[in-house]
Order: sequence, then C-alpha cells, then structure tokens
Amino acid sequence: MVQNPDMGRWRETTVGPRVPGVGVLGDADLDAARAVCARAPVEAVLAASRIDAAARLGIERSGGELWGYHRDGKLVAVAWAGANLVPVVPDRDPAAIDALAAIAADRGRNCSSIVGDAAVVMGLWSRIRDDWGTPRDIREDQPSLIIDHAPQVESDPFVRTADYDDFDDVLPACVQMFTEEVGYSPLIGGTRAYQDRVRSLIAAGRSFVRMAPTPTGQRVLFKAEIGAAALGVGQVQGVWVVPDRRGERLSESGMAAVVEATHSSIAPVVSLYVNHYNAPALAAYDRVGFRQVGTYATILF
Repeated sequence: MVQNPDMGRWRETTVGPRVPGVGVLGDADLDAARAVCARAPVEAVLAASRIDAAARLGIERSGGELWGYHRDGKLVAVAWAGANLVPVVPDRDPAAIDALAAIAADRGRNCSSIVGDAAVVMGLWSRIRDDWGTPRDIREDQPSLIIDHAPQVESDPFVRTADYDDFDDVLPACVQMFTEEVGYSPLIGGTRAYQDRVRSLIAAGRSFVRMAPTPTGQRVLFKAEIGAAALGVGQVQGVWVVPDRRGERLSESGMAAVVEATHSSIAPVVSLYVNHYNAPALAAYDRVGFRQVGTYATILF
C-alpha cells in the first residue's frame, strides 16, 4: 500500500485475516498518538504519560510498543503495550477495537494487566480472551473520578513530598499497598524494577507521605503517588493508610493535601479510579470533592 506521510513510520501487521490500518507505530508517530490521547485526557492519561516518556527517550528505550489504528489515513486509536496494555479509543469505534484486538492477538500477552476506559477494555477483552488465557481478576466497574477545584475538606498539614531519606520506609508501604490491592507482591520476580519505580516518583516530587516517629525511626501513616501525569491530568495511585490508623479519616485530609500539591505544581486536574465495591474509599473521595466522569476497567493477569 502507499504510505500516507502523516502516518509516520508505522508498519502494518500481518494478523489473522488482514486488518487494514493497524500497525506498530514509530517515533515519528508520537505527536499524532498524543493528539489521540488529548481527545480523552482523563481516560488516556496512563498511555499519554508513556507517550511523553517515549518522546524524550524514544519508544525502544521506553520499554514498550505503541500500536495504532488509522482510518481514512488518520490515526484515531492507539494502545501503549508495555508492563500494562493501555488502549485509547476516544470514539469507542468497534472497528478500532477490532483492529487493536487483532494486533494484541498477533503479538501475544506480555503485560500484567489491561487498563483503561471500561467500554474499550471490555470490548478488547471480549475479542482476545481466547488468545490470551484466563486472567486472575476482571474488574469491569471502576469509577473514574476527578477534582478540578479546591478540596472540600481541610488538608493535612503534615503530608509532604517524600525525599530520598524516606525511601526505606516508603518502599515497604508501597509493597504492602500493592499486595493488598492486587493480591501478590510487586517484588516477585525481582526487586529492582519496583524499587526504581518508587525512587523515580520520589525524585520527581510525585510521592506524598505523612510520617510518624517510632522508637527506632519513623513509619508511613499515609501515602499516595501521582503515578501518571500528562495532558493537564495527574492520576493518583497507591493511596494507602497504615492498617492500625484506618477509620480516622487520614485518607480524606491526606488526599486533600495531595490535591492541593498537584494543582500547585503538577496538573490542574487530579484523577483516580477505584473499585466500585470499595464503598469507604468512594465515600472519602466524595467528601474531598471528587466527582465521577467515567468508568475504568482492569483485567489482571
């Protein structure tokens, strides 16, 4: 076929029955991919943050692939395929989901989850589940919340950005949060990648903690990270309160502090997604001032 110059250096796959317009994108396509994400910045922030990193480092050095679907010569849907598969189909076009499913089936599963807009994720999953095997969990109803104004509760004055001296205390809290939420330790299979992730968020000023003294040092009472930031959106991840202090509303005042700090120096919109059955968390976020703007879904492997 004749390549449209607006398509960059993408190459079509040879999947299944051939699916026109779908392929692996190159560095020349990153601006167009970011423009796709900009059509739905809250649902696309995870992919957009990886695309921004790829713009600095190059896709190959960013540890993933970027897939795309072109319609009438224009890029209209993308997916970042790395540790997580993050599809972005702003118009939820079934043809685009078909195309991304075709390349996902062709490439096979190399990720630990599929995450993003629920309609897109569940549509993609319905097309590839026979190829990708049985997941550990399917979370198809995760309210997507944002706050773009001042929090409605008083912020905790003791919440601050973590620094390098906090790492040895923050890392175990991050591991415990991940294990509680996902069901296994992020350190399985090696510690370096997860440690590097925690360090990078501290270095970027996107790790927030409230510490308390102990007889031998200090411990984390509350923590949260801005795990992804792009397109004017900062997505909160890893919200956690130490078990023996839960029920004291530390998460509310702590999240208020995170919102204020994020608005001040990272992004004007703060987002997060949470499991629909986590009633205490939903109530806490509502009191802080978050509102639902959509629904995420996550397929965990």
